[in-house]
Amino acid sequence: MKYLIFSDIHSNLEALQSFLKKASKLNPQAYVFLGDAVGYGANPNEVVETLASLPNLVAIMGNHDKVALGLDTSMLFNPVAAEALDWTKRKLSRFSLKFLKSMKRGPLRLKEGVCICHGAPFDEDYYIFTPADALEAVEFSGERICFFGHTHVPAVYEFPPEKDFVAIYHPLQEGRTFIKLKKDFLYAINPGSVGQPRDRNPRGTFLIYDDEEEAVRFYRFSYPAERAKRKIIQEGLPEVLGERLLEGY
Repeated sequence: MKYLIFSDIHSNLEALQSFLKKASKLNPQAYVFLGDAVGYGANPNEVVETLASLPNLVAIMGNHDKVALGLDTSMLFNPVAAEALDWTKRKLSRFSLKFLKSMKRGPLRLKEGVCICHGAPFDEDYYIFTPADALEAVEFSGERICFFGHTHVPAVYEFPPEKDFVAIYHPLQEGRTFIKLKKDFLYAINPGSVGQPRDRNPRGTFLIYDDEEEAVRFYRFSYPAERAKRKIIQEGLPEVLGERLLEGY
């Protein structure tokens, strides 16, 4: 089965539309969203409505989704993120609120041997940036493969059965990246971000996981980031939220 795995749209409608145009050509059999539909960007309702229309969708909540719903506080967020979420709360429609509430809480077992979460299986708000974090996450999940988001940086952490070393792949500066998964190895895999990349490349990222081929393919795509930036400024949101889209940070 081909799972299209993506994360962190953050109300960026331009990125989402460009992503789906590219993704539709890959004929996925299921869409798997790792959280943070809203926050930062200028089109929360349009993004949620588009997300809700996807066939065979599995979606889990991100930390921004939870705060937008009032299920968590923005106390630990930086001031810019908190301001954007306060704006988002005022904008969300009834449909958007209902759909966001319907998203499952992570971690979640996608299938035998595969876990999905937003941050980490042991803490959905935790950032996985190191091999130690990645190994703790996949071991805690009890599965062989753990897909996670939250950092906005595409990455693959590969651990052999002995766990005596780790191979780290930061794929996809351009084009696409293919990684064959090895039998009995453990993996923590981040598809990167659709709507707000943070690996110093402004192009969005996602991946296809093929469980028959036992491989992941990462894809990068361009979108009209200048338009997304203009909308952010027009809505009175912090200008830095638009500027960062052009730089990928």
